[in-house]
Order: sequence, then structure tokens, then C-alpha cells
Amino acid sequence: MHRTRDLAWDGCLNVRDLGGLPTEDGGETRFDAVVRADSIGRLSDAGWAALAGYGVRRIVDLRWRDELEGDPPRALPVEVVHVSLFGDYDPAFGREVDALGDAQADEVAATRAVYLLFLERYAENFAGAISAVAGAPEGPVVVHCAAGKDRTGLTVALLLRLAGVGIEEIARDYAASGENLGGEIERWIAEAETERERRRRLRLGAAPARAMREVLDELERRHGAAADYLRAAGAADGDLARARARLRG
Repeated sequence: MHRTRDLAWDGCLNVRDLGGLPTEDGGETRFDAVVRADSIGRLSDAGWAALAGYGVRRIVDLRWRDELEGDPPRALPVEVVHVSLFGDYDPAFGREVDALGDAQADEVAATRAVYLLFLERYAENFAGAISAVAGAPEGPVVVHCAAGKDRTGLTVALLLRLAGVGIEEIARDYAASGENLGGEIERWIAEAETERERRRRLRLGAAPARAMREVLDELERRHGAAADYLRAAGAADGDLARARARLRG
């Protein structure tokens, strides 16, 4: 029976299972292992019921601590592990990211430059996120941030590379977030009060497949395979093996 990767969890727009993706050795990633999502704090009661009904055992939340404050507690048998992927919120770092993105020629170059900065600056936190997925109990793990595009997109890209999924396939999965969030992003861009802010939001809302391809190509040129990058950042070999096995069986 063919399974769809897209999941309808009411309140979220960008939820999909990482199963069913072809690997470079002719295999396929497992369903019911890892789910990527936008902020699950937006889920309605029906959405939370769908998450619980999917068998989720652990949620890995990549958001800043400040972003957690608006989420009401839920009495669900699901473990939540918080890994602030970009550390403590720092307005100065936000300005650095904006300046770097604004200096690029187009949205592809901006996304590439900013993502590579994230991967270099916060390598230890990426390793921690992968370890949080690897150490989860049997059953689906949800990985999410706010939109499920940037922090989640990079973490998922590393997971999929560990599992042997090709860069082109990962880039297509990444670009699907832009499609899923399209209406919401368009409204957000339309609300910009200045042309400068509109351009900034266009850049932030983009999810070009080419950018993810170039990011992964450059990361591997600098550091070797995803496993090498994560190992150098502090991930244990056992965690890398478990993360791969979770998606490969």
C-alpha cells in the first residue's frame, strides 16, 4: 500500500514523515521513524490527538527558550527534549545574519550563506539535536522549530545524509516546506511596512532547492560526510549509528 508522507495535523501546515525517500544504495527510509514539522504549539486539540495517535514518543524542539513561553502544557505521554539549535537568543547575531543575507545577490545565495554560517557557528548544537533523535525510544520522533523550514530543514538534512539519502532528494524535500508555507509566507511578506523589510521577508521565506544542494555540497567539501561533520562537533559514534538505523531499520 502506498503511503503519503504529508501528514494532516490540524493547526500545523508543514508536517511530513521522513519515510519513503530513496537512498543512494537503492534502499528507502523508514516510515514512522522521524517526522518533521512546524511549531506543534499551533496544533488544535484535534491536531494533538493526531500526533498522539501517530505513536509519537519524543518531540525534539529546536526553538529558542523564549519561543516556548506561549505553548500551553499538554498532558500527553510524549517526552519533550529541548535543544535550542541557535543557543540563547542574541539580537547581535540576528543583525549579523541579516547583514550577511542582505549582502548576497539573490535568495539562493543568501540562504546558502546564512545556512553555512549556522552550521559552522552552532555545530555542537546540531550534534546535540541529532543525538536527541538517536536516543529516543522506539516510535516516531517529531523534530520541529517555528516554521519547520530552517532549523528543522538543516537538522533533517543531516539526518537524511546519515541515512544515505542523496543531496538532490534532500533538496526536494526541503523545497516542499516553501510550498507548504506559501500562503502564510505571502501574507507575512504583504504585511511588511517598508520595501527593505519586504525584501528581508522574501529572503527569509524562501526555500530554494538549489540553496540546500549547495549548502550540503559545501559542507561536505569542508568537513567530509555528514557523519564526519557531526563527529567533529561532538556526536558519539553510537548516536550516529542509532540515528542512521532509526531511518534505515
